[in-house]
Order: sequence, then C-alpha cells, then structure tokens
Amino acid sequence: MIKILTIIGARPQFIKAAALSRAIRNKFSDKIKEVIVHTGQHYDDNMSKVFFEEMNIPKEDYNLKVGSDSHGKQTATMISGIEELLLKEKPDCVVLYGDTNSTLAGAIAAVKIHIPVVHIEAGLRSFNKSMPEEINRIVCDHCSKLLFSPTKTGIDNLIKEGFNASPPTLQLERSEKKSSIDHPKVYHCGDVMYDNAIYFSQMVEKKSDILKNFELKTDNFILTTIHRDNNTDDPVRLASIFNALNKISIDNNLKIALPLHPRTSKALQSKMKKEVYESILSNKNIVLMPPASFLEMIVLEKNCLLVCTDSGGVQKEAFFFKKQCIILRPETEWVELVESGTAILTDVNEKKILAAFTQFKNKKDLAFPPIFGDGHAAEFICEEIVKNFSKS
Repeated sequence: MIKILTIIGARPQFIKAAALSRAIRNKFSDKIKEVIVHTGQHYDDNMSKVFFEEMNIPKEDYNLKVGSDSHGKQTATMISGIEELLLKEKPDCVVLYGDTNSTLAGAIAAVKIHIPVVHIEAGLRSFNKSMPEEINRIVCDHCSKLLFSPTKTGIDNLIKEGFNASPPTLQLERSEKKSSIDHPKVYHCGDVMYDNAIYFSQMVEKKSDILKNFELKTDNFILTTIHRDNNTDDPVRLASIFNALNKISIDNNLKIALPLHPRTSKALQSKMKKEVYESILSNKNIVLMPPASFLEMIVLEKNCLLVCTDSGGVQKEAFFFKKQCIILRPETEWVELVESGTAILTDVNEKKILAAFTQFKNKKDLAFPPIFGDGHAAEFICEEIVKNFSKS
C-alpha cells in the first residue's frame, strides 16, 4: 500500500483534493492510503469546513491551524508543522496542489528531508514574479519528482525551464522511465477542476437556494469575485473595480453578485474611500453576500451572464460552464482562455472593464474548445503515483 500525504490549505486546494480523494476511494482504495493535512491557511468555516462537508472530502487527519499572518511567518509555521508530520508519517510522497503558501511550505519541508514531491497543476506561469503565487509555483515545480500539468501550455513552460519532456508528454502518455528530483517526470494530464465540474454540476441545482435567496435571475447578473491582496489592499485599485461595476450595473440594470472573501470584506470597510463605499451600499443592484461554497459557486457560474474575477480558479470554472470572463489582473496563467477569445485581461482599468463588458454583451457566438482534458485527470494521476511509488 502506497501512503501519500496530501497538503491543502486554501479553497482551490480543497476542491482539487476532492477529485483525487474521490478517485482513490472509488478505484484505488486497495493501492493508495491518503493522509490529509490541512494547514489552516483558510480558517473561516465558509472558506474551509463547508467544502469538506459538501464535497465529501475525507476529514483531515491533521490541522496545523496556522491562520493568517505575514507570508514569512505563515510559511515558516507551516514548514515546521509539516516537517514534524512527515517524520512521523513517513509517506512515500507528498501531494501538493497549485501555488499557495501551503504549496510552498509542503515542497520545502519535503524536499529537505528527501521525500518525493508530486505537484498537481504544474507548469503554470503568469511571468510576474511580484505575485507570491508565481514564486510558490516555480519553487514547487523545481522541488518535484512528478509534475502534472493541466494544459499543453504548462508543458511548454516547463520545457523552457529545462525540464525534460522527451519523448513528448502527450495527454495520458505513460512513460516507463524511473524518475527522481534530478530527472522528474512531466505529464499533460488534464485538469482535476474539470473533473469536479463534470461530477458536481448535475446535483447542484437541487442542493442550493442561493439564486432564490438573493433574488438572482438566470443570465441577468454578473458573478464577481475579488480576493488578491494587490487588489484588496490597494484602495485605488479596489475603487477602480467598483466604479466600473457600479456603472455596468446601473447602465444595464444588471445585478452584480459578489461573494465576499473575508479579506475583501475587511478592505471595503477599512480601506475604501467613503464616497465609493457609500455608492456600493446604495446600489441595490450590487449584491454583497457571504463567501460561497463550491456548490453554490457552481450554481452562480452556471446561471450568470458572465464572470468578472481576479481568481485563477474561477477563470477556469467560467470556461467550464461556457461563460465569458473579465479578468481583473494584468496577466493570467490560463493564457488559453484569452487566446480563445472567451476571456479578456483588463487589470483594474475602469475603461477596459467597461469595454470588455460591452464586447461580450454584443458577442454571443464564442467557442469553448476542450483544452482541459476529458474529466478523468485524477484517475490518471493516481495510476502514475501507483506506478512510480509501488514497492513491488
């Protein structure tokens, strides 16, 4: 039996972990034992506990309860706690997701004591090293023994950084060559988030009353999420976003559904200019709501007119459900979305946000090509973990 230690700490990782845990439970329970470590990076129940419950993620075996802190202190606390658990559990490998501080801490803790790292969602690059996430994903990739990229672009990025992808790592390819940290294996496997979108989309309408509770009508609202600290912590950038949202909602009599990340909620009250904040509160079309669960987000994504977000995960989810997306960042790791014409990069430029909305409002014949796999990425990842870490 192979023992893997899965490290998660933030909303996107809870979602991705659900796909792998489900694959283990359904098809690999006799070959893989999963130990789950929750770092506590997201400690709000609506950002954490509810995801475990509604997505049937096995309860974590350990919770480090690190909470919020500066990048250095938070990451250091995680490294210390994770290292202690690694020495205790002695797993065959550590499974990491994405690009959070939990990802970085897990990679550093494991690689220093020679425990192999498996990175799911490898190879993504924004090419903006001022983003903490960019540093996290680069470091994790270069600490990993197995790298699973959801897209061909991710593979190309890794090749440019010196990773060996010869013979070509086409989707579902299974290489027999043994891997190591000096000679890691790179796979194009599809996206575990797409696995979940397919799996959960059939059940969500019966499980959530969020549209009814907030009086939202199908195709008559914009789903908006704002959480990145360079947006929430900068009053000028945050005001620019909301000025655009205010104008769109008023001029088009269109609701803006905004599940509030705790950081965003605090920023609105403490950092927003008084006149902008008052304009938000007085606009009945701007619907401020608590953080949405994963299933609630699927309902909102399936029923909205379009998505406006600074979240990498929500960008993809918009694409999964064939929704146009305005990206409130100057760059994105998911360049395929922009190249397909289904997403537009606006950063927080008010004029660009308004222009993107107008463009999408007048263009209805967009194509959403199948660039994120076939919905079986998690099963493929499990098969390769078994192949690479089997003791027989």
